[in-house]
Amino acid sequence: MPGTDEHLPLWAWAVFAGVVLVLLAVDLFVTTGKRAESRSWALGWSIVWVGTGLVFSGMVWWLKGISSAGEYLTVFLLEKSLSLDNLFVFLVIFSSLGIVKRYQHKALFWGILGALVFRGLFIFAGAAALERFYWLVYVFAAILAYAAWQTLRHDPNDKKENNKTLNWLSKHLPVSERTHEGQFIARENGKRVFTSLAVALIAIELTDIMFAVDSVAAALSITQDTFVLYSANIFAVLGLRALYLLLANLIRDWPFLRYGIAAVLAFTALKLIIAEFIEIPIWLSLTVIVSAITIAIVASERTKRRSDS
Repeated sequence: MPGTDEHLPLWAWAVFAGVVLVLLAVDLFVTTGKRAESRSWALGWSIVWVGTGLVFSGMVWWLKGISSAGEYLTVFLLEKSLSLDNLFVFLVIFSSLGIVKRYQHKALFWGILGALVFRGLFIFAGAAALERFYWLVYVFAAILAYAAWQTLRHDPNDKKENNKTLNWLSKHLPVSERTHEGQFIARENGKRVFTSLAVALIAIELTDIMFAVDSVAAALSITQDTFVLYSANIFAVLGLRALYLLLANLIRDWPFLRYGIAAVLAFTALKLIIAEFIEIPIWLSLTVIVSAITIAIVASERTKRRSDS
């Protein structure tokens, strides 16, 4: 498979970690107060986060060459595309629990921190396993194919299906229906309870872990370079809060989005299966990913306009 990992100096990882910490601090600062609830704010910062992720490809190019930079961009766009599915689930979680906008950014911020850890574990474990046991590519391909099939079958508007995790948490944890002014743990009737915001955070973390299995498997179809994989994943995840606030009112009206996501998952499964015999170039992977999501969104918007007219 393309993109096997090469030794990087420790300072390169240190620079990457420093950049991520600074961006997390910026993200925490700019999402406070009323400004974090406006669409114009969300649009502006979505552009900033996407731009930052694209700019970082220049560092990858400088450190590892143009081929690795191409792999980084492909994984970055792949993870951004697959994250649209996450956004819809976040919307369902917040609406089901009645979490207002001013508290949503707090749950999303801590959810992103959890994603940094869990995705790192999946990436480093997955890349190491593939390097040692190549036959695992077929296991990952099967996971992606199943995920594509489930995406086609699953109706994103089925609230009963989407609320399974929330219902399970409510039955097994001492839960309050109140947010308690944005706290995660509060005291009610002399007992410590998880607030509805804490339930939202736990549900977001569990959802991201489930989605990470699919997205990391898909990313491994592009490259096994751990620096490329992890940096692209992290930069794709960092902008999720702004992207969520931007698309929260739009994404539920994109009925064909799941078909685009399913197409991306099916393509990456195929790429894994045939990688030993046919190498699909990076430009073709980029084209397929961007085209599938773009066509799905455009078709959804056209259908919506026809129904409104």
